[in-house]
Amino acid sequence: YGQTGAGKSYSMVGYGTNKGIVPIVCDELFKSIEEKKSDLLQFQVTIQMLEIYNEQVRDLFSKTAPAGGLKVRMNPKTGVEVVGLTEWPVGSYGEIEERIETATKNRTVAATQMNATSSRAHTVVTISYTQLEINAKGPGKHSEKKAKMYLVDLAGSERAESTGATGDRLKEGAAINLSLTMLGNVITALAEKSNNPGKKVLVPYRDSKLTCMLQDALGGNAKTIMICALSPADINYEETLGTLRYADRAKQIKNKPKVNVDPTELLIQQLKAENERLKLQGG
Repeated sequence: YGQTGAGKSYSMVGYGTNKGIVPIVCDELFKSIEEKKSDLLQFQVTIQMLEIYNEQVRDLFSKTAPAGGLKVRMNPKTGVEVVGLTEWPVGSYGEIEERIETATKNRTVAATQMNATSSRAHTVVTISYTQLEINAKGPGKHSEKKAKMYLVDLAGSERAESTGATGDRLKEGAAINLSLTMLGNVITALAEKSNNPGKKVLVPYRDSKLTCMLQDALGGNAKTIMICALSPADINYEETLGTLRYADRAKQIKNKPKVNVDPTELLIQQLKAENERLKLQGG
């Protein structure tokens, strides 16, 4: 999070030989998989990449977009899903880097007075990770753990007088600021919920596409890290202060993540442990 031109895309995606957080995370993920992989332990990784432009969701792996953008829906089994979003299986860091490079070329960027390559949309990279523990008794007995990682490059908050935005740039800036305000409202509500556990607080996830998509990452079964990009220039004092206040609210959110194991499988494991305990007591 941060104002336009403060270095968010540079931090997340990188530039040239300087790798950003997204490629570094992907590289470390596959290094970790190589170390842990064995005959009894298998891994599956998939990647999705989208942008939210003027409150419309676009698939960055596709050059064409449906009118009105892709639909965001709540699936009772899997949670929030984007209908029709491309999901690519990847088997190495090289593959994932190639996919991200292709998608980055499809991102919406434009020049403003504050930034020559200003992101005009929020970009979300979703990496799904499945760990399969092979059981000799057959396919139905395998143990499975799943995790999702959202790597988000938010578009920068901006003042029209500073960016010199007019026409489309002005409309984009208004949509970005509104979306970031909605995100701020969700963070405030979650912070209030964490500070007052007994109080009923309505968290306005459905107010924008961004907050709707990130509800699992913000207040669900997740660990969340927010990186703040600040400008050292004195003319940006107000924006810098606003960014730090935003971060302070985010720090107050307390989540308690648990490992994503299939509930039926978890019950079987608990019953097995109970069985062993009773056997020992009987013996």
